[in-house]
Amino acid sequence: MTELPSPKDPSSPSAPARVDGLVDLLTVETLDTDLYRGIPLPGGKGRVYGGQVVAQALQAAQQTVEGGTCHSLHCYFMRPGQEGRPIIFRVARDHDGRSFSTRRVIASQGGEPILNMLLSFQVPETGLEHQDTMPSVPPPEALIPEIDLWRAVVDHLPEALRDYALRPRSIEFRHVYVRNPIAPTPEEPRHASWFRTSSPLGDDPAMHRAVLAYASDMTLLSTCGLPHAIGFFDPNFQIASLDHAIWFHNDFRADDWLLYVTDSPSASGGRGFNRGQIFTRDGKLVASVAQEGLIRKRAPR
Repeated sequence: MTELPSPKDPSSPSAPARVDGLVDLLTVETLDTDLYRGIPLPGGKGRVYGGQVVAQALQAAQQTVEGGTCHSLHCYFMRPGQEGRPIIFRVARDHDGRSFSTRRVIASQGGEPILNMLLSFQVPETGLEHQDTMPSVPPPEALIPEIDLWRAVVDHLPEALRDYALRPRSIEFRHVYVRNPIAPTPEEPRHASWFRTSSPLGDDPAMHRAVLAYASDMTLLSTCGLPHAIGFFDPNFQIASLDHAIWFHNDFRADDWLLYVTDSPSASGGRGFNRGQIFTRDGKLVASVAQEGLIRKRAPR
């Protein structure tokens, strides 16, 4: 069985170094007024991970608002981005009111748009409160780290995917429902996972929102594949995010354990619809997520 690199191995960055790399990835560079550049993921291959584009676009918009906090964002993925190339983010300041501000962001590569996003910001205020109750699940300390689940099946993965499955990550996941990623069976379209950054993140609330946005694209789209026994790397299906929406309800820290509960109420027309709720350990609902994705069976060759 393939062994994970030792934390002391130079090829395996420490947890703080991995989180520092994530912070660097999500810190966009100012090129001009309302124009920003996001760096590519070092060593990334193929298509850009959608959560990275969402988080970098959020960061670009957050640079243009003073006194307000993002409470919602809605975006569409138009074409896949390519790793190894920077992404340019252009922000439009559509509205600045006394309570709310609205921004639009276009993300592009090579002069072609790959994502558009609409965001709303609000000056903090108090108001009526209620929320859903967090489901009763085991605490993260009682669950197996995701990396150990991959280690158990690594000999059954194509060699090209082994490095991806076993690479140390900046965000740690622990799944409440353990499923076989190689030989899945049909199940209810529901999932739950704890996640957090693998080391402390610092105190910038904007970065914590960006990290949550980055992580919110993980485990969500796969929920609509559960009733159909679609595995993580199933070559018989074409799966891709079409849109993504996040509502931020309360303050949180992305370096404390957060519970991500997802479900998929519908799949039809080659699309699967997914919803998510994110809770703190003490049961506070801090964000809601929704996403529709392409889930298309490939034609036989």
